[in-house]
Amino acid sequence: MGNRVQLPLQTADLVAGFMVWVILSTLLPYIKQDVTIPPDMTALVTAVPVVLGSVLRIPFGYWANLVGARAVFVASFVLLLFPVWFISEASTWQELVVGGVFLGIGGAVFSVGVTSLPKYYPQERQGFVNGVYGLGNAGTALTTFGAPAIASQLGWSTTVKLYLVLLLVMAAVNLVLGDKAEPKVRVPLLEQLRAVKGSRLLWVLSAFYFVTFGAFVALTVFLPNFFASDFGLDGVAAGVLTGAFIVVAAGLRPLGGWLGDRFDCMRLLAGAFAGLSVGALVLLASRDLAMLAAGVYVVGVACGIGNGVVFKLVPQHFHAQAGPVNGIVAMMGGLGGFFPPFALQASLSATGGYGAAFATFGLCAAACLATALWWARTGKAALR
Repeated sequence: MGNRVQLPLQTADLVAGFMVWVILSTLLPYIKQDVTIPPDMTALVTAVPVVLGSVLRIPFGYWANLVGARAVFVASFVLLLFPVWFISEASTWQELVVGGVFLGIGGAVFSVGVTSLPKYYPQERQGFVNGVYGLGNAGTALTTFGAPAIASQLGWSTTVKLYLVLLLVMAAVNLVLGDKAEPKVRVPLLEQLRAVKGSRLLWVLSAFYFVTFGAFVALTVFLPNFFASDFGLDGVAAGVLTGAFIVVAAGLRPLGGWLGDRFDCMRLLAGAFAGLSVGALVLLASRDLAMLAAGVYVVGVACGIGNGVVFKLVPQHFHAQAGPVNGIVAMMGGLGGFFPPFALQASLSATGGYGAAFATFGLCAAACLATALWWARTGKAALR
């Protein structure tokens, strides 16, 4: 089927994948009532889905070109049935980690749409289209808003099992509505990777997405347990505050893509990194929940716009290698969300607070700001 169906369909696919991806971090306050999780293992339990969700983004982007988005989405939703069931029956933190690793498939599907959808649209609209697809990140908000409320009534195990229904429905919908005639790219993966390995722009964009999407993922998995453990909020309230951050970040992604279609992308990214630097300073100076929330939402605004702009640039400059390049940049973004929870935990253990981790984040944002400004001023944004 044509682009009119594929954009809403694949956006819904991303919503579903991301809903499943954050089950553990969202429901952790409830899971901890039944499963003993050592304090030093909490970061591992919440961050481990990010690992496979990052690494698989390269082959998922390649497979989307090779066999089409329909086949990859169907296979992904079927495979996710197994870790979701396993987690719903888990009784130890080790079992949560094992199941969490394979939840990463839900995050890896991001590479499918950003590889597939540009085939249906002209280049001047691809930033906005990928931004709309990026609204699927709001799937994490649906889980953080809804899952705690359901868990408070039905229990966390039953809540997790409800996701099995979602996965089965989405697999069936893709079988019916997915585009069987999507254009395929059959160039071997290694050949495509060799063509781009020396590209400075590829690695700059990877670093940018490491910070912008990494901050989004890191706060998404960190905040529910943080609000509950450090501020005494119940699971529902923690989910609402986290969900608001996700809505801001995901909702502004189409705006970032739309702006990228019309203005200098590197200057837009410089503005986004300036916002992230300011957000990091607010987090560093925060002494209460209100100020911390303000810093979180400033970061959310900058993340949303920055994420949208990055994925305007990828198909624009790497059309022939869109699958693996989308996968590389998306993988770096996912990995950017894996390390911060450990840095936050290490900062808390070493200093009794999170200031060192927030300061490190601010320095990374400032380094990206300087790089984007240099790239914009020297006019080298189009170099491969």
